[in-house]
Amino acid sequence: MSEAKDRELRALQTALAAEHAAVYGYGVVGGKIGEGQRVEARTAYDAHRARRDALVREVKDLGGRPVAAAAGYALPFPVPDAAAAVRLAAELEDRVAGVYSDLVRAAGGGRRALAAEALREAAVRAVRWRGESVAFPGLAERAGTAPPSAAPTA
Repeated sequence: MSEAKDRELRALQTALAAEHAAVYGYGVVGGKIGEGQRVEARTAYDAHRARRDALVREVKDLGGRPVAAAAGYALPFPVPDAAAAVRLAAELEDRVAGVYSDLVRAAGGGRRALAAEALREAAVRAVRWRGESVAFPGLAERAGTAPPSAAPTA
């Protein structure tokens, strides 16, 4: 495998791991979110499941073995109530945007376009949850925030 394809496969695997974590995290969000935001949480959960499934196919198309979901994920902070669930949802979207930013850099052609679309969707969801935007969604080093970890937690 060429170095470029290997880099693209690693970025796809990282995005897949982030989507596994987001699906898990939205399970927590759904259990704590207020009734008024439950539909939005369910929509985000479904979107992450669809992206996860698409990434599994992309990894296989490149000849890779898709990374499996963990049995559980460490949350970045306790989620005792609806307000914390909203913060968690925004954090999940920020982390997913970060890995899609990396995939945009690593991929070409159609995969780059799909990664850019996923980055945009995550950034829009983060704004909806947070109520404000960041200057460079998915680019933590330019937004003045810490970068997402290579193996994101929910």
